[in-house]
Amino acid sequence: MRAGVGLLCAVTLFLLMGTVMAQRPRPRKPTKRPGPPPRKQPFLQPTLAPGKPEPREPTDFPPPIIGPASIFPDCPRECFCHPSYPNALNCENRNLRVVPVIPSRIHYLYLQNNYISEVTVEAFRNATEVRWVNLANNRIQQINKQVFEKLPGLLYLYLQKNQLKEVPSDLPPSLEQLRLSRNHISKIPAGAFTKMDHLTLLDLYHNQLSDSDLGKNTFKDLKNLMQLNLARNILKKMPTGVPAGVIQLFLDRNRIEDIPKDYFHHLTSLAFVRLNYNLLSDKGLPKAVFNLSTLLDLQLSHNQLTSVPLFSIHLEHLHLNHNSIESINGTQICPSSMQADLGDHSLAPRLRYLRLDGNHLSPPIPLDVIMCFRHLHSIII
Repeated sequence: MRAGVGLLCAVTLFLLMGTVMAQRPRPRKPTKRPGPPPRKQPFLQPTLAPGKPEPREPTDFPPPIIGPASIFPDCPRECFCHPSYPNALNCENRNLRVVPVIPSRIHYLYLQNNYISEVTVEAFRNATEVRWVNLANNRIQQINKQVFEKLPGLLYLYLQKNQLKEVPSDLPPSLEQLRLSRNHISKIPAGAFTKMDHLTLLDLYHNQLSDSDLGKNTFKDLKNLMQLNLARNILKKMPTGVPAGVIQLFLDRNRIEDIPKDYFHHLTSLAFVRLNYNLLSDKGLPKAVFNLSTLLDLQLSHNQLTSVPLFSIHLEHLHLNHNSIESINGTQICPSSMQADLGDHSLAPRLRYLRLDGNHLSPPIPLDVIMCFRHLHSIII
């Protein structure tokens, strides 16, 4: 009887547990797929407040370099005055924005490789003895006209690699060298070189000069000029009015197509001519335009020539590489008679260096070329 009562209790407990489980809510199945995890917000760079401009020079320049005190009390602290050279002021590579006040004892002034944008008269009020000024590789856009009035004995002025748009005016007549390469010069004011008959070197390489910027009187007062560099401009014609005493004339990397027949006749001292990287063709070269007794070095590489131009017996170096020359005839180009005394080398042409690579030529070198040019030491073909 006890066993029956126990079985009845167990059945009753099982039925009660089933009822409780039936009353618990079942979890619902999801009706939508879960979305991707939320993306991270991108990092936003801070921006300047409206109305504030971007920082500009000279705030981006490094600070000027200030050196120790000098034994010379008038030496600017941003420069260096060497005890052994009391007439020199060294201010190069000092991160300068302006020209410091120049002491009256200074003859040689070095200001290259700085951030100077303007040259004013205040710095030169007492610097009347300056002979040499180097302002290369700055940011110069303007030079005060009164600056050169304070420098009556200036001999050398270096202004290459700046931002000048025209040749400075009122240059001192005492100048012997003027270097203006690598600027933005597109104008030479009338009379810019007036009374500058001491100038021997004028360097205008790598500017923006065109034919209209070079008048027939531009260089007329430069009676002692020996070197004129007009390479890498935008000239289409040979410059007019080149002084008669010029020894070196550099016109590389222009757009020159032809040379007038008598162009070189008045240049009685001309020894070096460079016309590389132009647009010269046989049609643009008169037959004997380079037959000058003074000419020693002639460079015509990277043009459009198909033949070797005639030249004088005195020429020593000839560059004709990278043209369109297909043949070379020693008999035709020989500037002297092939029947000249073979034992008398003084009668032979003086050509020592001939470059012909980059043309349509193939070895060997023609025998008549060797027979004519007996001084030839190097030929590149």
